[in-house]
Order: sequence, then structure tokens, then C-alpha cells
Amino acid sequence: ELLVPGALVLVGERLLLPILAVAVLGATVGQVGLFLVAKRGGREYLLSRPWFRVSEDSLDRFDGWFDRWGPVVVPLSNAMLFTRGMLTVPAGLSGMSVKRFLALSALGTVVFESALAALYVFGGQVLA
Repeated sequence: ELLVPGALVLVGERLLLPILAVAVLGATVGQVGLFLVAKRGGREYLLSRPWFRVSEDSLDRFDGWFDRWGPVVVPLSNAMLFTRGMLTVPAGLSGMSVKRFLALSALGTVVFESALAALYVFGGQVLA
């Protein structure tokens, strides 16, 4: 959440597109990594890992969202501040293809990172 505005503060708007590209690429690679761990390791494996800091109740809730709404929740959740990445594990457990997840995850991340950049660019003009 701080990468894009922070980079814009440091280098300015002239590098907006490369900054967005790096942010989207980095977030998407990280989410695909977790997606693959979920897909290959499964639910119990993740819940047993100390680095996986999502409770079973929270995972049940996210599974329910995915079951109810399907793959459309992946880009929607990635576009929102407090749910970013939360549907990565349910998507991995669902049997979704890696290519489809990658595209949906990247789409939501582009929306999110672009919104952060717009807030910086237009918010700075309003405050100036």
C-alpha cells in the first residue's frame, strides 16, 4: 500500500508506469506463489504453518465468499484495501488454473495500485 505512493514521492510522476508495473508484478508473483502452495499443499498444510497467519475461521469465511461468488472475487478482493490477497488460498484450493488466477489477480492489483497512484497524483494537486 505504501510502495506506489512512496516511489512517486521519491522519483515523481515521470516514472508512474514503470512504478505501477513493478508493483503489479511483485504483488502478482507473491500471490501466485501462495496460490501454488495452497494448490499443492492443501488447506491443512497451510493451517499448520506458523507463517500462515490466517485462522481457520477466517479461512472458512473466505472459502464461503469464493464458493458463493466464484472466481470474480479474486480481482474484486485484490482491488480493495482490507481484503487484498485473501481469496488467493481459496482460489488455490478450488482447482482454478494458474493462468486464470494470474490474470484475475493481476487485474485486481492493477486496479488497486492505479487507485493508489491516482490518489497521490490528484490528491497532491488538491492539497497544493
